[in-house]
Amino acid sequence: MSGQRGQSSRSLEMSKGRKTYENQLKLKKLPIPDLDSTLNKYLVTVKPLQTSVQEHEKTVKAVEQFAEGDGKTCQELLLEYAKDKDNYVESFWSDAYLVPDASPVLNLNPFFLLEEGPDNKNSSDQAGRAASLVYASLKFASLLYHEALHPDVVKGTPLCMDQFKHIFGSCRIPILGGKDYVISDPGSKHVVVLCHGQIYYFKALNEDGSVGIDEEGVKQVIHAILQDSEKLDARSSTEGALGVCTTLDRSKWALTRQNLLAHSNHNKNTLSIIDSGLFVLVLDDFIPRNIHEAAANVLHGSYCLQGDEKEGDFQVGTAINRWYDKLQLIVMKDGSAGVNFEHSAVDGHTALRYVSDIFADTVVSFAQSITKTIYSKDHVPSILEAEVDTKQGLDSKPKRLEFELPTSVIAQIHFAETTLGDQLLQSHTHVLEFADFGKMFITGNKMSPDSFVQMSIILAYYRLYGEFVCAYEPVLMKRFLHGRTEAMRSATPKGKLFVECWCSDYSTKDDKIERLREAVTEHSKLVKEAASGGGVDRHLFALKCIAAENNMATPDFFNDDAWKKLNHTVLSTSNCGNPSLRLFGFGPVVPDGYGIGYIIRDNGLQFSISSKHRQTERFANTLVGYLREVKAFLGGAEKIAVRKHRGTAVGASIPMDIDVGSPRNKTKVAVDMTQYAEGYDDIYGESTTHEGLMGGVKRRPTLSVETLDKVGIDLMHV
Repeated sequence: MSGQRGQSSRSLEMSKGRKTYENQLKLKKLPIPDLDSTLNKYLVTVKPLQTSVQEHEKTVKAVEQFAEGDGKTCQELLLEYAKDKDNYVESFWSDAYLVPDASPVLNLNPFFLLEEGPDNKNSSDQAGRAASLVYASLKFASLLYHEALHPDVVKGTPLCMDQFKHIFGSCRIPILGGKDYVISDPGSKHVVVLCHGQIYYFKALNEDGSVGIDEEGVKQVIHAILQDSEKLDARSSTEGALGVCTTLDRSKWALTRQNLLAHSNHNKNTLSIIDSGLFVLVLDDFIPRNIHEAAANVLHGSYCLQGDEKEGDFQVGTAINRWYDKLQLIVMKDGSAGVNFEHSAVDGHTALRYVSDIFADTVVSFAQSITKTIYSKDHVPSILEAEVDTKQGLDSKPKRLEFELPTSVIAQIHFAETTLGDQLLQSHTHVLEFADFGKMFITGNKMSPDSFVQMSIILAYYRLYGEFVCAYEPVLMKRFLHGRTEAMRSATPKGKLFVECWCSDYSTKDDKIERLREAVTEHSKLVKEAASGGGVDRHLFALKCIAAENNMATPDFFNDDAWKKLNHTVLSTSNCGNPSLRLFGFGPVVPDGYGIGYIIRDNGLQFSISSKHRQTERFANTLVGYLREVKAFLGGAEKIAVRKHRGTAVGASIPMDIDVGSPRNKTKVAVDMTQYAEGYDDIYGESTTHEGLMGGVKRRPTLSVETLDKVGIDLMHV
């Protein structure tokens, strides 16, 4: 493998004064809201979901009783509990992920599908694409090891970086008879690889935490693994594919692990190597026929049986080629790539920072390869300024991991695969790539893009089923110490008026647009309120948990039908966008629900929609119908008129004329486009497309406009 020494002194200089966790002490603790305030908001939140006056009156009584009785006691207990805690809801929220005895696949782990790679030679080559992404991941991991990764900052406000301690070298561990826990090895230096269900690993970081292998070296490792994995016949590979057991209910996986560990010390050591790996590189022998299959493969793998009547069939789909307890970087045979991440300790915003940085690094590396013969070596600065030292003699040769499998575990591997097969055949993932308009059109019409999309989703469901149901959107809370998410309930009072008005034959176009604007404004206001610590769900959830913590009987308030409705999320949604992503998604959280991940682009909207036994494609078609209808009502695409230059300074607010209304009834209004350029000043869902949020995407990082011009790359549209 080729050797090089690069960026050591420069990377250390670059990291001085910008340490990963330097802002932690500046972060405020998440405030505990006033009980009466939360309960008043709760009544407003649940009322649109209730179908009768009597039902709501019953809830009002339950709230009044709770406020004067158990609620007051729980609030006092929570205030006392929080005195020595970094975050009053943190432990309870972690348990919400770790306690349930449910499989993480479809139920918990989200996915990202990346855009195609910048280098045509690598983008369709599995080994080349995997090598570039792994190499960038190693640089990211090395920066974290040295605490030299730039901290996230949004509009001057630092965000909590605590979750980055759990992105590499971490693993969710099932416990028989108890709750799961997450282990994190800060000294992890090797990568685990899955291929045809077989497991390998190779060392990648030096003892000092620098990157010990270059991109070409990684590519050679991957080629060696691909070749070796072909030596074992397909049936034998399936029979020993232990990773599929991570799809079991947690109690069954815990028992399987226990049997495996009890069988031999060799198994204990082998499992330890997997658990402590930086991440899992998954090499799939799969070429998706369309975007729907690509999304489904990264979410849960593929289903494909082989065999004959004599020996029986067996699974050869990529569903068995997974390890869901860890961060997985998945690369398909055609070079398509994505990430599936363990969600109990890491939220989408953290995983997106990792993905956006490694993707951007591959773009810049490609730019460097173009310019290196023309300009100086460092003409295009790297995104991930990590130390790379391949001269320390690191042994990066790949090694195959083999378990000594007892009969009980071999049987469980088979049952895990067949149980997973049932889940896959019950699930449907459909992708909608809507290209008629996007963020620019929405902001041009003075609406928040995220709030607009949320209203579109609840409208589509109402139009298809005639029901106004609970909808959930996570709100980023990392401006607070150890903050994770708050719940935004998008099925708001004005949202209900909007869908009823829009679907009524008696409503005029003006009525519909007015109700839409009111619903969007209300949603945007509530998102900001939640983001500032004034949400409803997490506070009430913590009150319920603190009652259990103190051996109190569950307060009657939490047995009320309204609480049950609020926690039966039919529309589970999240906005997690970045130019590095083509798609983002997850499974539904209830059997009769939809899981909807979406990305808002300047001129398009990307949706990944998943459900079990529901009309997923029909829902997507209904959504398209509404989006085209609202576009027609608002007057088509925005039209910006060119005006005579009047000496306005570059970068100043420039008023532009936009035609608003239908082609037959246009009104010209002067609009300050900079007011809406960042999405009407929203904090979107769990993450955001705001400039400056993804690890300071405002940093874009050290690439100046002049540099971009020289290499001919526009990173905003890569």
